[in-house]
Amino acid sequence: MVIEQSLMDRPYDLAERISYPFLKKEASDMRKNPTEAESILWRLIRKKQLGVRFNRQYVIDTYVVDFVCLEKQLILEVDGKYHSSEEQLRWDEQRTDILNNLGFEVLRFKNEEVLCAPESVILQIKQALNKTI
Repeated sequence: MVIEQSLMDRPYDLAERISYPFLKKEASDMRKNPTEAESILWRLIRKKQLGVRFNRQYVIDTYVVDFVCLEKQLILEVDGKYHSSEEQLRWDEQRTDILNNLGFEVLRFKNEEVLCAPESVILQIKQALNKTI
């Protein structure tokens, strides 16, 4: 699925319509209260610092993804400690499968990776962006 420019201008077209108003508010609340790792990553990728535009806390289908580059169909997720439970790992895997089926590549980073090795995280993002050209 290649995302047309018109869809990038109308984010609700990527969302499940019934859930969109609730998810839009949730995304807005999440933008106002980012985790430390999300704040650091956002500072490193915003304003086309990597040559492409990223949106943060963006609604896709029935999910709010941490960051997305619609042009490259690349999603970045920053996972806290609760993502290491078996139940959460299964849920994350299912969510990733759904997003992959919608045409997105999903990169997941642990909070610790972003906090302790941001250069490595940025390198992985750049590699993924170059791969999607």
